[in-house]
Amino acid sequence: MTYTVDPDTLERARALLAGHPVVDGHNDLPWALRELAGYDLDRCDIADDQTGRLHTDLARLRAGGVGAQFWSVYVPSELQGDRAVSATLEQIDCVRALAARYPGELRLAGTADDMEAAWADGRIASLMGAEGGHSIACSLATLRGLYELGVRYMTLTHNDNTPWADSATDDPVAHGLTRFGEEVVREMNRLGMLVDLSHVSPDTMRDAIRVSRAPVIFSHSSSRAVCDHPRNIPDDVLASLPGNGGLAMVTFVPKFVLQEAVEWTHRVDEHTRAQGLNPLDGGPEAEEVRKAYEEANPRPVATPATVADHLDHMRSVAGIDHLGIGGDFDGTPFTPDGLSDVSGYPNLIAELLGRGWSEADLAKLTWGNAVRVLRAAEETGRSLSRTERPSVATIEALDGGTA
Repeated sequence: MTYTVDPDTLERARALLAGHPVVDGHNDLPWALRELAGYDLDRCDIADDQTGRLHTDLARLRAGGVGAQFWSVYVPSELQGDRAVSATLEQIDCVRALAARYPGELRLAGTADDMEAAWADGRIASLMGAEGGHSIACSLATLRGLYELGVRYMTLTHNDNTPWADSATDDPVAHGLTRFGEEVVREMNRLGMLVDLSHVSPDTMRDAIRVSRAPVIFSHSSSRAVCDHPRNIPDDVLASLPGNGGLAMVTFVPKFVLQEAVEWTHRVDEHTRAQGLNPLDGGPEAEEVRKAYEEANPRPVATPATVADHLDHMRSVAGIDHLGIGGDFDGTPFTPDGLSDVSGYPNLIAELLGRGWSEADLAKLTWGNAVRVLRAAEETGRSLSRTERPSVATIEALDGGTA
């Protein structure tokens, strides 16, 4: 299946993106570069066409109308403690190396003003988000260090719980945030670092929104009412975003946006278990089992229309001022038809134009809302820093546990 779009509508979409480019909330290129090339940018040069190898390269970012990218400085939760911290620093180093290698295309940005200035100069603003609170190893000083190095959001968990927050895809322990988790949110507010609630449990979402003095974000999450996957956002949480000022950045991952893909994935997992293998096993035997299943039972295919269904619903619940885009490119093996890589954003904008979305609303979705939310977090941080000192709280003191 090949997604098609009306050529005139596609040209309107590209013209809109020329003036109001995409701020994408989440791209895992740094980890992909670690896995593919050990961060050797000569071996994986994104100035060259990386089609078939990566979802991202410079030419396709330009073709997609991307004006700012939050690069994920993700590390898996299998890495804990000092190993997680050092791997996060290596990820940050990769983003800095990309900006230094391609100064005509990328520019590091730490503020909303930096984003606007980079785009005005014809560069793609490059920001960083740490994916998973395990990256700070229960240390608020480490959190401050990441901020000083340019990290502008932190996702409170990844796929596993941290000692102070529950993940959407782990068994609940804290049932939201612990006292130390609340202190993490408060310290992020004081710094001006965005609190990212993708990957966290609904109770963690609700606790963080209750505690936060600044807008929160979901860097790459879609609607749970449209697709019932734990990685998505329940309607009551979406409805709370106007009061918080926050932002939900819709993601493209098929198993998060297409109900048929959720159910298909469950069947694959059951089949894999029946063969005596763990569904999370990435080894060759498990891969062969999954490949054979897919050949006999083709994978359901999402399209830009699938993602637009989420945006239509999310707009009806949260309002246009609280929506953005976070594709999760290079962080997923499968992508929708028509959104196969970072060049595909015009197809989504064209789909929304065809549904009657105004150009003013689309300009908020692509650029305006993300810039506003980052600026609001910065203003909150400046205000709080005048009255609050850096927190020296520990998880042992607040939760009575161990890091």
